[in-house]
Amino acid sequence: MADENNTEVQATAAAAPEAGAHAGGEAPRGRGARGGRGAGGGDRGRGGRDGNRGRRDDRRNNNEDGGEELIEKLVHINRVSKTVKGGKRFGFAALVVVGDGKGRVGFGHGKAREVPEAISKATASAKKRMVRVALKEGRTLHHDGNGHFGAGRVTLRSAPQGTGIIAGGPMRAVFESLGVHDVVTKSVGTSNPYNMIRATFEALSSQTSPKSVAQRRGKKIADLLGRGHGADAQTAAAEAAAVTE
Repeated sequence: MADENNTEVQATAAAAPEAGAHAGGEAPRGRGARGGRGAGGGDRGRGGRDGNRGRRDDRRNNNEDGGEELIEKLVHINRVSKTVKGGKRFGFAALVVVGDGKGRVGFGHGKAREVPEAISKATASAKKRMVRVALKEGRTLHHDGNGHFGAGRVTLRSAPQGTGIIAGGPMRAVFESLGVHDVVTKSVGTSNPYNMIRATFEALSSQTSPKSVAQRRGKKIADLLGRGHGADAQTAAAEAAAVTE
């Protein structure tokens, strides 16, 4: 019995250092590995998140620093094809109207193999071709106008407050982007959106304001308004003071 007890004690004593060695070796490696992965993963995760937040902030700052916010309206998308050796190549043509809602508007078209790229090309072209149109009280046109392009003919008429935009299709997109709230329009001759928009822009280009006419003729705005409407001097002066552009 004594020999057996001594043998068990020796075996236990011999196994204890090995277990301690294994425990001491594996535990640090486990903690070190977990710590390394945690630290490395945490740094990479934090770095990635910080980097993403930085890029988003840069884009937002660039948009804010870029200035005005533009209203973009997609008017028409047409699929076009080109016949080549071996078959046909299909693409897309986009027509876009861009405006700031404060009297500036432009249109452009672009072609590409994919729809998003065609829209981006048309938008960039529209931004380069923006024109300023004088608005009465910031809501309607100063006077009636006509425009035509190809077979398209349009008529624009100023309207009292509360009328709304009475226009359809491409013409509505132009006035919404321009910032007009009250207008009455009529289009005859064609339903081609390209010709309708070109005719509309021709009619808008003929718009003149009392301020520009007075400057060109070397007169006062009150004189022009009083003579045109047959109003007295006080009424003409009040209307002239209300004219901003």
